[in-house]
Amino acid sequence: MFGQILSQSQQLVAIYGLNVVAALLILVVGRWVAQIIRKLIQNVMAKTKVDSTLISFVASLSYVAMMAFVILAALGKLGIQTTSFIAVLGAAGLAVGLALQGSLSNFAAGVLMIVFKPFKVGDFIEAGGASGSVEKIEIFTTTLKSPDNKIIIIPNSKVGGGNIVNYTSEPIRLVDIQLAFNYRDDIVRIERLLREIMEGDERILQTPAPVVGIAKFTETSVTIAIQPWVKTGDYGPVSGYILRKVKELFDNKELLLPLEEQPAFMAKQGR
Repeated sequence: MFGQILSQSQQLVAIYGLNVVAALLILVVGRWVAQIIRKLIQNVMAKTKVDSTLISFVASLSYVAMMAFVILAALGKLGIQTTSFIAVLGAAGLAVGLALQGSLSNFAAGVLMIVFKPFKVGDFIEAGGASGSVEKIEIFTTTLKSPDNKIIIIPNSKVGGGNIVNYTSEPIRLVDIQLAFNYRDDIVRIERLLREIMEGDERILQTPAPVVGIAKFTETSVTIAIQPWVKTGDYGPVSGYILRKVKELFDNKELLLPLEEQPAFMAKQGR
């Protein structure tokens, strides 16, 4: 009796022992190959200057997918039917996909933004119904800091699903200020005074040349546009400077009148 059991045990070991060893080899070699492929993906993506966040995510996702394949192969070598496992994994994946539909759309938008880079950390943008300086670009969300120092976290699907205005991507910007004047004001004189205002600020670029001219007519006024080019970092200060100088111009209303209507003022100024 004992000899029969021993003989059967030896037969089982002979039959399944090699399968167990083969399954272990599949696990060990498969894990080694998966690590090499993950490292290769990281190196290739790093050479193409892909964002480090995306590199880490893609490499980890590839490693998990390869290890799942290796484990299924090892189970199959042991004689375990893996069809049911694959069906369960497929059903679970579908359920998770439906449950995380919004997160997956955020992920897809995040990948596209990291790859195509419509903006970078430090840029001042308007997107997803908010505006501010970009603090972080992550797989699922983008973090902005508003001018009044508030942290705004926006889902990437909202950022990528609408217009993105990047105010700081270019080295220079156009300041566009439009002013309304009365029809009886001396438009030629006003244009000259506005040009003098711009000539008084060296931050205003001469190439492209600043423009002052009539933009449109309404029933009650003439609109004059002031359009100088400045370095992007000077946009706010120069806009404030021009508006302050224009306010001073409006305070001296006599300067806006035709010359024949301001003799007393001109005499007082010694002109």
